[in-house]
Amino acid sequence: MNKIRNFCIIAHIDHGKSTLADRLLEYTKTVEGKEMKSQVLDSMDLEQERGITIKSHAIQMGYEFEGEDYTLNLIDTPGHVDFSYEVSRSIAACEGALLIVDAAQGIQAQTISNVYMALENDLEIIPIVNKIDLDSAMPEEVEDQIIDLLGCDRSEILRASGKTGQGMEEILAAIINRVPTPAGDPDAPLQALIFDSVFNPYRGIIAYFKIENGSIKKGDLVKFVATGKEYNADEIGILQLTMQPRDKVTTGDVGYIISGIKTSKEVKVGDTITHVKNPCKEAIDGFEEVKPMVFAGVYPIDTEDFEDLRASLEKLQLNDASLTFQPESSVALGFGFRCGFLGLLHMEIVQERLEREFNMDVITTVPNVSYKVYDKKGNMTEVHNPAGLPDVMLIDKIEEPYIRSTVITSTNFIGGIMTLCLGKRGELIKQEYISGDRVEITYDIPLGEIVIDFYDRLKSISKGYASFDYVMHDYRESKLVKLDILLNGEPVDALSTLTHFENAESFGRRMCEKLKELIPRQQFDIAIQAAIGAKIIARETVKALRKDVTAKCYGGDISRKRKLLEKQKKGKKRMKQVGNVEVPQTAFLAVLKLD
Repeated sequence: MNKIRNFCIIAHIDHGKSTLADRLLEYTKTVEGKEMKSQVLDSMDLEQERGITIKSHAIQMGYEFEGEDYTLNLIDTPGHVDFSYEVSRSIAACEGALLIVDAAQGIQAQTISNVYMALENDLEIIPIVNKIDLDSAMPEEVEDQIIDLLGCDRSEILRASGKTGQGMEEILAAIINRVPTPAGDPDAPLQALIFDSVFNPYRGIIAYFKIENGSIKKGDLVKFVATGKEYNADEIGILQLTMQPRDKVTTGDVGYIISGIKTSKEVKVGDTITHVKNPCKEAIDGFEEVKPMVFAGVYPIDTEDFEDLRASLEKLQLNDASLTFQPESSVALGFGFRCGFLGLLHMEIVQERLEREFNMDVITTVPNVSYKVYDKKGNMTEVHNPAGLPDVMLIDKIEEPYIRSTVITSTNFIGGIMTLCLGKRGELIKQEYISGDRVEITYDIPLGEIVIDFYDRLKSISKGYASFDYVMHDYRESKLVKLDILLNGEPVDALSTLTHFENAESFGRRMCEKLKELIPRQQFDIAIQAAIGAKIIARETVKALRKDVTAKCYGGDISRKRKLLEKQKKGKKRMKQVGNVEVPQTAFLAVLKLD
């Protein structure tokens, strides 16, 4: 047990976590020869394609140091703010953290929030300045920033390069010397914390755990404390590049258990595993419940696929504990689910994983956030969907969620960023200079305003140099109205949004213009209207396609042509009465990209 070290890698996006993990695996000879590729731990196709880490990945390495063999359990974590829940779970399973900072970019917003998360969990932090092989590297300046943030000595900061492999020995030595050994009693009753799970179609659900106390043997009868269910440990083992079965896994190890669990509800991330015969007295404090930030409806294109979509979401939830969903129905789209995501990137990834891993074609509605609606009697209801809003006459006030956002940028872009934040109804809290020309700006912004296009615009204003991080702050009363989109007088509930009174008119107008481009022309006029209650605030018309009914008339009397045109006119009138409009999927997605 004294030879075990559990650590994770935390950093901002693109600061080289996965590349450094590759070098560590290569150096400890865990992965060799043809198995070695870049981002070796990013097993998902999506991760490889986009070059981002979505899931935390655990792997065990063996390393000989000063004539003794050590076991190092590494967990590589995502950097994007949308996957911060993954990071919090990884931190719970570790005793130390490698804090990586890019030598060219310095400390960014996500670096700071991850450091605070690690400090709350009493982790030993080893600061590393990465990418020192770059021509634009400024290691001295970055070291100064780290000293300001952590208050450590300069001698504690290591320099490395994930690309060339420089500094790996020093990092491994620091892990062994500085990261504490897992605290736990191997002889105590079994206590193991589940920090992740995956679904395997042949073997059922595989749970990943870290043993806090005690040990587990193959064939043991175990109990999951939160659900109270009992299982046989059919197979246990440790996590290397592939799963390695073992007969016994003991305190401090990070391993997996296969026990023939079929339904996803029986495994909860943050649950405790213990023995049936000699149970532990209390469960381990798991993780905080995840709070979704963004809500959107996910509907199958074919209504018959509803049950398949439910099964797919349940399996996906196993692997992504931050996804929440509940059934709902829509007049326009039929039956589907209201899903909660941590952000827009998370929503995009979930949608793509549904398509790739489960072959599910889905329509996603306009994302919303959750609002607190108070009626005249003082009762409060949470509304995730504009369709669930009570009658306007009954509403006393609506409160919307505000976030405390931190933007770190160079001083050249302050003006553009401030204009953007004010346009999104942001309130400036403070502005601090970190070092030289880098400034930290803190704003309170309504969450609903940043959901759609804030991040993209921030990146384009700052030419990619601004970093953004946020935490939920509080709820505040706002003047919000429900904006409906009508097609030929019929409301399309999937396109309804809750928006601020001041922005409603311009947003409605832009929506109508966009839908006019996307809705295919029919043989009758289609009126596209944006309305607040009974008041129409914007209108566009998709003109009718006119079929040439007189094409077959060669010469002859004009009255023949006229007769056909009159007949067409009557038909069009009737069509308009009974004609329904099909809204293409692109229309729902385009709403997200309104400028």
